[in-house]
Amino acid sequence: MGTRILTVEDDERIRSAVKLALEDEGWTVDEAASGEEAVILFSRQPSDVVLIDIMLPGIDGFELCRTIRRTSDVPIVMVTARADTHDVVAGLEAGADDYLTKPFAPKELSARIRALLRRARPSTPGNARLVFGDLEIVPDEGKVLRSGEELHLTKTEFRLLCELAQVPGRVYSREHLLDHVWGYDYFGDGRLVDVHVRRLRTKVESDPANPRHVVTVRGLGYRLQS
Repeated sequence: MGTRILTVEDDERIRSAVKLALEDEGWTVDEAASGEEAVILFSRQPSDVVLIDIMLPGIDGFELCRTIRRTSDVPIVMVTARADTHDVVAGLEAGADDYLTKPFAPKELSARIRALLRRARPSTPGNARLVFGDLEIVPDEGKVLRSGEELHLTKTEFRLLCELAQVPGRVYSREHLLDHVWGYDYFGDGRLVDVHVRRLRTKVESDPANPRHVVTVRGLGYRLQS
């Protein structure tokens, strides 16, 4: 099966340009002009990556992202006309894995999608299970449990947790995490890391406001501890 991408954009000119650029990469592209149409298309034919414009008629991009996240951990890229921190953070908090700001070059879009597609669930050689207090990670099975109960993590959240678990107690910088989790070989946006850490804490911590496992080391980055 080839790669299938769903692009959700109400501007027909932009939608057509994105479709042509992605088809030039050999990918199959489904188009939706609204959030409602996207929900129907995705339910009929799940995609490998979803591109969502924030400003959509009817169901906006944030709500569409949350709707897809209720049933799928498909990689999602939010597209915004502004690099406004509120829009970016709100999109990531809604469940997006990454974001792009308009206007963007087709090569940049393709590079982001290829990075997303390269992400397979990682494994940790020689560690079938990793235990951090009440938190248990089973890399080979793609599972995380807290107090014996399985948690639902997106692919990006799972990769982030596994990366932190590579060397327990080690401090990982945002730049390292961008490179190893998001797969970017260029300078990325540290907000991606910070928002995903916050989302991860809501799932793996009993008290996200006072994290026990995923700890911030001010000025340096994050570490995982028991």
